Amino acid sequence: MDLLNINNLYFLGIGGIGMSALARYFNRQGKNIYGYDLTRSPLTDRLEKEGMKIHYDEDVSKIPEAIDLAVYTPAIHAGNAELKYLKSAGIPLLKRAGLLGRMTEGHFTIAIAGTHGKTSISALTTHIFKRAGKNITALVGGIMNNYQSNVVISHPDDFLLVEADEFDRSFLTIEPDISVISSLDADHLDVYRDKKNLRKNFLRFAAKLPEGGLLIHHSGLKIFDEIKSRKISYGIAGEAQVRAENIVIKKGNFVFDLIFGKLKIPAIQMIIPGLHYIENALAAAAVSLESGIKPEEIRSGLESFTGVERRFEYRIRIGKTIFIDDYAHHPREISATITAVKSLYPDKKISGIFQPHLYSRTRDFAIEFAASLEPLDEVILLPVYPAREEPIQGVEADIIYENLKNSNKVIVQREKLLGCLEKGNTDVLLTLGAGDIGLLVPEIEKLLKRK
Repeated sequence: MDLLNINNLYFLGIGGIGMSALARYFNRQGKNIYGYDLTRSPLTDRLEKEGMKIHYDEDVSKIPEAIDLAVYTPAIHAGNAELKYLKSAGIPLLKRAGLLGRMTEGHFTIAIAGTHGKTSISALTTHIFKRAGKNITALVGGIMNNYQSNVVISHPDDFLLVEADEFDRSFLTIEPDISVISSLDADHLDVYRDKKNLRKNFLRFAAKLPEGGLLIHHSGLKIFDEIKSRKISYGIAGEAQVRAENIVIKKGNFVFDLIFGKLKIPAIQMIIPGLHYIENALAAAAVSLESGIKPEEIRSGLESFTGVERRFEYRIRIGKTIFIDDYAHHPREISATITAVKSLYPDKKISGIFQPHLYSRTRDFAIEFAASLEPLDEVILLPVYPAREEPIQGVEADIIYENLKNSNKVIVQREKLLGCLEKGNTDVLLTLGAGDIGLLVPEIEKLLKRK
């Protein structure tokens, strides 16, 4: 299939962050974009303003007749009427990952993978490249605040950057020239069954590099020692090739020296806080240095990076009130976010609202979720956001609640959350989770500003 010669594309699940990036990419190429999603959202509203035709009811009659290619996300239920129709109608049909894989063929591709951190690394790398004047096209799994989009496009482009998602083994469709792997924590066990199988598939991804390819990985991931490609490690630990030294907090910002061999970029000051974000910056810097970007251009990119929507995003920082929204939905991510907040505000009361994402993930990590939330002064749990899953008997937010040793804890129905916050008092509030908790953030922000 020649992607340049298709004119009419249909996206089933267009409101997903990965699907919307693909839709935007082809929309910018002048293609006609149509799509379906279950619910309207701020993102789908933006897509419609950009000229895409979207409907929100499962209705086969609303699929245009002249479709050259249909694309669907694995989050779409197998029983979806539109998916069943597309499979039977003879219309060329690809999974999101299949289309992304086709796009990487013939491009110099930078693929960013890992069970957490990949969106921030992708956005940081994209911004450094853009700031340095490089011709990069990037499809990122989050809305980059610097660009108010999850897509950056150059015509022509010398680099294609893609976020390599491990869900559904999607990343195995990508043909990378540079791969980044940030982490290998157990996740998506509904797909991989166990951590051993997850690691096996990440090894398969790393092994896809061609001769002359480059693997950049976190220094703690010793599993990649067996990969024959050229490798560069990064991390805060002293053994990492690209590492951070002299880390301090100055006026609420994390400051560090970046070291790579004899190269030193001193006193880089990040707007986005946290040791985990410093590690993300090191990964992005490693990609950039290996792509010919100068040290001072890297400093400029890192220091002017304003973050990703829902990745340690300050919503309020006025006087005594702090409100931070974060996409963290894995115990390791939650711990990293809470650690960063406590380092910035050691003397303040910190409350966290957490919405578990997926029944299977809640079942698999209930004890770990409880432990990661333990350092909070107050924990507010919302019911599980099911996403693509049917309920699992006996699995709800209660199993996290029961394992929480923190006595200042409560489970609140989503529709009663604002009332709960109205009655309470807090210095620092965090919203955590990958479900529809993000849709509540503007209302929480309004409430806190009124108080």
